[in-house]
Amino acid sequence: MTDKILVRNGTVLTFGDPSGVLEDGAVLVENGHIAWVGPAGQAPSAGEETTVIDAGGGVITPGLVNAHMHLYSTFACGIAARASRNFGEILENLWWRLDRAMTAPDVKLSAMVPAVRCLKAGVTTIVDHHASYGTTSGSLSMVAEAVRDLGLRACLAYEVSDRAGDAETIRAIGENSDFLSSLPGRGDPDLCGLFGLHASFTLSDETLRRCAEYADHGGFHVHCAEDRADLDDALTRGHAGVVDRLDRFGILGPRTIAAHCIHVSDDEMESLARTGTIVVTNPQSNMNNAVGTAPVDRLLAAGCTVGLGSDGMTADIVEEARALFMSHRQRTGDPTVMFGEAAAIVTSTNPAIATRLFGRPVGIIEPGAAGDVVAWDYLPPTPLDESNAAGHLLFGLSAARARTVIASGRVVVSDFEAVGVDEAAIAAESLDLARSLWSRW
Repeated sequence: MTDKILVRNGTVLTFGDPSGVLEDGAVLVENGHIAWVGPAGQAPSAGEETTVIDAGGGVITPGLVNAHMHLYSTFACGIAARASRNFGEILENLWWRLDRAMTAPDVKLSAMVPAVRCLKAGVTTIVDHHASYGTTSGSLSMVAEAVRDLGLRACLAYEVSDRAGDAETIRAIGENSDFLSSLPGRGDPDLCGLFGLHASFTLSDETLRRCAEYADHGGFHVHCAEDRADLDDALTRGHAGVVDRLDRFGILGPRTIAAHCIHVSDDEMESLARTGTIVVTNPQSNMNNAVGTAPVDRLLAAGCTVGLGSDGMTADIVEEARALFMSHRQRTGDPTVMFGEAAAIVTSTNPAIATRLFGRPVGIIEPGAAGDVVAWDYLPPTPLDESNAAGHLLFGLSAARARTVIASGRVVVSDFEAVGVDEAAIAAESLDLARSLWSRW
């Protein structure tokens, strides 16, 4: 890690709340943290120990955050899955068959490929939800090693489910517990964890009780009311909905992520807000699976914290933000909705979620925050200031590439390429592993 890196000659978007815009700004990263940000003319003198990066008149932002990711989905691309008519069949015909077939090498490579894509898309922090029932024990450490070697910050969880039988359920619970217990000894501030749960409808009352005993580990990461089947299951069990069931078992809370939250009632939205539970919407995945559109407007109106994830569909969180506002406009028939909200989730809420999980400022440019900086090859063709930064983010930066990416003071992307990574070799190994996995899945 270089002690000092000065990024200059660009328009700086600081993100956070409020987000600022500095025309001809500069950012100094020192010892892994943001040390200074301000007008380029006032930047600290760059000595011999300082690496200077010229943004070329483009835009400079913090590293981006993806609040719900599935790295393990890598080998699903192009797979010949059986035709599926609903969400349950998608799980059974594709995802559950895939994760049962995964070996240890599959786990590591399936993390490396999208991790590189994340960094090249300016994403330096992810909240990942892993499943590999073919290789459960030790899998989170494999994922951690893969992503941290590349420089990607990660919050990891393993997907507990009853779908593979009680022995595998117990093994999955143990994987979460073991990984979370190991974190203090790792001494890595850029690695943390949550206790992973698949979805309410794949979890018995007994399993939920077992998992709830680990609440003191610091929160859960659960798929919540993604499909109508999840709601129907909760109703059959005598609950008012999925959120109601999770609340009764003590799963909700300010460090819990409830991903999707499509089929939730107004009362359940109030419960999510009351408990401070983090809701993460994943619009492209929801459209792909035809499960519905999360009522983000109503969730926000209820006071919920709503973040944005890609659910493994893409590594590009700005692309996901575009899908968020466009899908809501299509749903409502109103071309005025969700634009500002989508931009604010990327620039303010997702960084706040990462800050909550990692216990220090992440995803913003201010002194003391994690030293994550991205220089984009976007030359603003129109004026850029606080009043229109959202428009430049969603209609300008969305088509740009990350020229340079710094994560915790380490240059991980330079001249559009991942540093120290042989992408061709990774792709070749991934191709071989995918062929082998497909032959047995």
